[in-house]
Amino acid sequence: MSASNRVPSGISGLDKMIEGGFPTGRVTVVVGGPGSGKTILGVQFIANGIKQYNENAVFVSLDEQKQNLYQEMSTLGWDLAKEESDRKLAFVDASPLSTIAQNKESKSYLKDTIESIVWAARSVKAKRIVIDPITALTIRYPDVVQRRDAVMQLFAALNGTGGTCIVTTEMRTGGTIERAVQLEEYLASGVILLQSFQVGRAIASSIQVEKIRGSPHDRQPRPYKITSSGIQIFPDESLFGSVRA
Repeated sequence: MSASNRVPSGISGLDKMIEGGFPTGRVTVVVGGPGSGKTILGVQFIANGIKQYNENAVFVSLDEQKQNLYQEMSTLGWDLAKEESDRKLAFVDASPLSTIAQNKESKSYLKDTIESIVWAARSVKAKRIVIDPITALTIRYPDVVQRRDAVMQLFAALNGTGGTCIVTTEMRTGGTIERAVQLEEYLASGVILLQSFQVGRAIASSIQVEKIRGSPHDRQPRPYKITSSGIQIFPDESLFGSVRA
């Protein structure tokens, strides 16, 4: 895949792992447990897009209210309120307390959410879209067929915007130590895992690019850390020490 078909995240270590950036106009799913940095990675992607590449963005929250997210992200140096005021960022609130979420009918909730995303993307001519987390939507569909249909509708709408999209989701287990692969991972063009491991007496955080369709990528788990300015990834280090792989 050529550089023209890539959208750089602006996170140097990640871009090295995925050959320069995310596939343009496609959906990549970021899977991780609580505190793994899923939301931070998503916000970093859009903040870097605005500052470094002049690409406007949409952030869709299905979990946290806007004021809480903006306050938390400001501690990492990202003034999302200013970006929104400058018409570089549109925020879609589909959190549990939002007007959208008050509609108890799953079909109407999905329809309203999709319409809000498409409208927001058009309003700021967004090139980057983040949905955080899709788990809040999929739990509305206990039936697997309905859930698949809902995710397919959402992904089709995202692809239709022309934006490059990150969708976060919670990591689940299948009743064993192995994680359960989720429906949205099969439907996405890319999957990135954020995990923690016990290494001796320490906890190590690992990022792994599980798939990027039609593109070479580094499949090895690499260490990362959450710093005061966002996620930092070490693409030349082994998870178990600073050795070149």
